[in-house]
Amino acid sequence: MAKKSASPLTPSSAQRAKKAATPEISIVVPVMNEAGNIEPLITAIRAAFDGRAIEIIYIDDASTDTTADELAELQKSIPNLRVLTHSHRAGQSAALRSGILAATAPLIGTLDGDGQNLPEDLVRLEAEVHAHRPGLVMAAGYRVNRQDGASKRYASIAARKIRRWMLRDDHPDTGCATKVFDREIYLRLPYFDHMHRFMAPLARREGAKVLACPVGHAARTTGQSKYKTLDRLMVGISDILGVMWLIRRSPKQLKVEEQS
Repeated sequence: MAKKSASPLTPSSAQRAKKAATPEISIVVPVMNEAGNIEPLITAIRAAFDGRAIEIIYIDDASTDTTADELAELQKSIPNLRVLTHSHRAGQSAALRSGILAATAPLIGTLDGDGQNLPEDLVRLEAEVHAHRPGLVMAAGYRVNRQDGASKRYASIAARKIRRWMLRDDHPDTGCATKVFDREIYLRLPYFDHMHRFMAPLARREGAKVLACPVGHAARTTGQSKYKTLDRLMVGISDILGVMWLIRRSPKQLKVEEQS
């Protein structure tokens, strides 16, 4: 008896396996000298997305502590943990870029690697993105009850006022790393150092919907901040001028139709 051939409309086992393996969302986490924060955050990410098809991408920005060793050990037992390593220190924007370009999911979630961002907030932000379809969407968190020192909070307030005045950017906390957005949005953005602080206005420049969503903030339990307050302010002002230039010279939004 002849073997019955599979219907051309029926996916093969290989196709089903590929579909099952494709992550729904890629969680991208840049780290530099975050020994002690690696395992707790990865555990929290996995708990928040329990049962979901995800990939976790860590980018080690040339750490000099045991960050690389901790990630290598966790990779042995976590199949969907991917680790990228920079040959030399390049900064947070470069680390995010490396991770997002390597991601395979259409949706990206980002967190800082210091453990102060809460992975469960990404689940809520993901729901907000889907609730505001159609079109490209970015859900950008703003931290409530921040657990930072007074100098950092005051610097953030000052920077926010300057940005609002110069860029007409009314997002309450552009420095918050907790975001969920279409990968396509990022691929449209111009890349430059420190651009991660300007993703909301740059996404709007590309016609995306940008949502401001409240998120939690935990106290740092180990390690120390990689940024000095004065450095953050001085670099921020020069970057604002560059982003102003980009926004003023952005092309008008076009409706493009393909002729059949």
